[in-house]
Amino acid sequence: MPLPGGLWWLLCCRRGFTLLHRDYGDGELSGDGDEDEDEETFELRTPSPAGGGRGPLDVTLTQPVRSAQVSDRLQSWEETRSLIPEKGPPEEDPDVVVKGWLYGEPRGGGARPWLPPRRAWFVLTRDSLDQFSSSGKGARRLRSLVLTSLCSVTGPERRPKETGLWSVTVSGRKHSVRLCSPRQAEAERWGLALREVIASKAPLETPTQLLLRDIQESCGDPEAVALIYRRNPILRHTSGALYAPLLPLPYGVSAPGPGYAPLREEAVRLFLALQALEGARRPGPLMQGVLQTCRDLPALRDELFLQLAKQTSGPAGPPGPPATQDPAALRYWQLLTCMSCTFRPGGAVRGHLLGHLERTEQALPDTELAEYARFIRKALGRTRGRELVPSLAEISALSQRQELLCTVHCPGAGACPVAIDSHTTAGEVARELVGRLGLARSRNAFALYEQRGAQERALAGGTLVADVLTRFENLAVEEAGLDDSPDSGWRLCLRLHGPLHPEGLSPDGHELPFLFEQEPGGGTPQKLCLGLGAKAMSFSRPGETEPIHSVSYGHVAACQLMGPHTLALRVGESQLVLQSPQVEEIMQLVNAYLPNPSPERPCSSPSPPCQDLPDTSPPSQHPGLDEPQGQSGCLGQLQD
Repeated sequence: MPLPGGLWWLLCCRRGFTLLHRDYGDGELSGDGDEDEDEETFELRTPSPAGGGRGPLDVTLTQPVRSAQVSDRLQSWEETRSLIPEKGPPEEDPDVVVKGWLYGEPRGGGARPWLPPRRAWFVLTRDSLDQFSSSGKGARRLRSLVLTSLCSVTGPERRPKETGLWSVTVSGRKHSVRLCSPRQAEAERWGLALREVIASKAPLETPTQLLLRDIQESCGDPEAVALIYRRNPILRHTSGALYAPLLPLPYGVSAPGPGYAPLREEAVRLFLALQALEGARRPGPLMQGVLQTCRDLPALRDELFLQLAKQTSGPAGPPGPPATQDPAALRYWQLLTCMSCTFRPGGAVRGHLLGHLERTEQALPDTELAEYARFIRKALGRTRGRELVPSLAEISALSQRQELLCTVHCPGAGACPVAIDSHTTAGEVARELVGRLGLARSRNAFALYEQRGAQERALAGGTLVADVLTRFENLAVEEAGLDDSPDSGWRLCLRLHGPLHPEGLSPDGHELPFLFEQEPGGGTPQKLCLGLGAKAMSFSRPGETEPIHSVSYGHVAACQLMGPHTLALRVGESQLVLQSPQVEEIMQLVNAYLPNPSPERPCSSPSPPCQDLPDTSPPSQHPGLDEPQGQSGCLGQLQD
C-alpha cells in the first residue's frame, strides 16, 4: 500500500536533514576549525612507523588546492559523534589537559581591534583547543583549533596590554586563537600547557618530503625516478605560483627584524623572487637580496634549495633543459651556485640535491648545465658557514663559474692581485704572497690586515677573504652619501705579524720594507737608534753597538721635514717617519750624504699620506751627531 504523500514527504525531509546535519551542519556551527583539520590532513601526513608497505611509486601528489568537502569523509560513529556541534565540554575526560574561563578574541578581532574580548569556556585536550559558550554539559562549541607539530605559541608578554589582560596566542594553519586572562600566572599556565601538547605531537611531513623519500629509495632505478617526476608536478619546473612551502614550516612564527613576514609567507615570497630573476635586467642585487633573506632566516635555506632544485628541473622532469630557451632561465642555476657557496643544506635536502646534480651531469654531458652541476657539487663539499652573503662582484664571478680577483698591498711590491674563490682564507692568501715575494725562508711571520688610513686590524688565518670584501662593499654603500676623505677606502695589506726577527735582512730584499710598516702596537721594537755614516745609515737597538740593519743612501729617495720633531725618509716606495727632538740635525746630515738632496720643506705629497705623530721619544743620549758615525735616539715608523 503506497504511503500518503504528506507522510512520504516528511520521511524524505527527515532523512535529508539527517544527512545534511552529519555532513555539513558541523562546519556551519563550529566555525572553520574542522575544515582546517580536513585541509590539514590533506596537506600533511604523519609518517607511519612501519612504513605501511607503501611502494615507491604509489604516491601521486600535487600542489595542494582547494577542494570541496566529501560527504563520506567520516565513516566511523565515533568520528561523527566527535564533530557534533551541540556536544558540550567533556565531563571528566582523561584527554583534557586544562580547562577554564578565559577571555577570547572574537572572530575578526585582528581586523577589528576595537571589539572587546569575550569571556568563554576553553578546553585544551591532546588534540585540539576548543571554545564553548559555557561550562555546562549542553554548551555549544564555538570554534576549535586542531593542534599539530607545526602550531606555535607566543606569549604571555612581560607587561599586560592596555586592557590589563595577559594574552597567549596559538597559531594554526588558517587562523589563530588568542587567550586572555587578568592573571599572569594563569596565562603562563595555559602557555606552558599548549607548548607541551604541541611538543608531544609527531612531526608532520609534506607531500614533497614523501616524494623525496621515494626518490631516495628509487635512486638506483632511473626509470622509476623519472616516473615519480612525471606523475608529480610539484617536483618539476613551473611558471605558476607556489601557494604553500615545500617543507613543513611552523605556523604564525614571526620572522626576526623589520620587513619580514611569517616564515610560511616568506617561503612563498622567495619563490616569487626566483621567478622574477628570469626577467630581471640586473639580477645581481636580486640574488643578493634572496641570499640575505636566507641568512637572516635560517629556516628558509633548505626551502630555497628545494625550490631551486624544482626550478632547475625540466618541465617534463629532470634531467632536462630549462623551461625556455631564454638565457635568463639559466639564472636559477646561477643562484643555486651562489647558494652552494654560501650555505650548507640539511641532510635529506643535501642528498636530494646531490642526486639531482648527478642525474643532470649524466643526462646532459658536455653542456653548460653539466658544468654548473659539477661546480655546485664541488662547492657543496667545501662550503662552511659564511659570516656575510657574497658581494655583487663575487655573485658576478660565481655566475660565470670564475674566480674573484682581489688586490693586496705589499710594502715594496705595491698592489698584488690574488685570485680567490668563496672558500679562500686569509691565511692561504698570506702564504701565497709570501711565496711570491720570496720570503718563504724568513724567520718572521706574516699575516693579512684590513687597513683604512691609520686604522688596521689583523685577520685571523681562517677568515674568509670573500666575507672581508663583502664588508668593504657594505661600508662603501653606507658611506656613499658622505664626503669621502683620501683615506676612507678599506683595503687588504700584508704585514709582519708577531715577534720581529730583523737579523740577517738583505738590503735589496722584499723583507726590508716590512720592518718599517709596523704600527706602534704592532708588536715590534719601535724605539731604535739611528747611525749616520758616509755611505749608509744604520739602525740598532738602544744600548747595543751592533746595528740590526743598514740602508745605503742610494735607496733613500728624499729626506723631508714634516714638523718640529718629525722627519720623513722616503725609502723606495715606502716612507720612514722619524720622531726626535734633533730631526733638523739628522736631516742636514742625511741631505749632505744623499746624491740628490731635497730641500727642507714640509711633506705635502698626497701619496703616500703622512701623519704628524706626537713626540714620545726622550732626548738622544748620543750627542755626537756631527761625527760621521754618530747615533741619535729616534722612534721609527713606516707608512704607505
